[in-house]
Amino acid sequence: QVQLVESGGGLVQAGGSLRLSCAASGSIFGINTMAWYRQAPGKQRELTAVITSSGNTNYADSVKGRFTISRDNAKNTVYLQMNSLKPEDTAVYYCNAEIVNSIRLVRGDYWGQGTQVTVSS
Repeated sequence: QVQLVESGGGLVQAGGSLRLSCAASGSIFGINTMAWYRQAPGKQRELTAVITSSGNTNYADSVKGRFTISRDNAKNTVYLQMNSLKPEDTAVYYCNAEIVNSIRLVRGDYWGQGTQVTVSS
């Protein structure tokens, strides 16, 4: 079994900052790409930021220059530092990772349970 557990969401005023964390645990042989998605009310889930196993990153245009994705491979954890938050950043943020299961050596796509981020104006 593999689990992704997110933390760090909450309520913040516009212009403020939050840091999300997502820790993977369980039968892990290796972790490839890790990413953060978000889903606002009434909208589809969208890719926000992604980081490869070698540290290459990519961002949605709407968050470039404000959000930073990083990872700690020793801790199997990915982070999302969110600065200069705007009300339109309000959403449920989901962690996603491509993980090779150590028992079956099969690559799978895993999701966290989501964490709410609310930015007030």
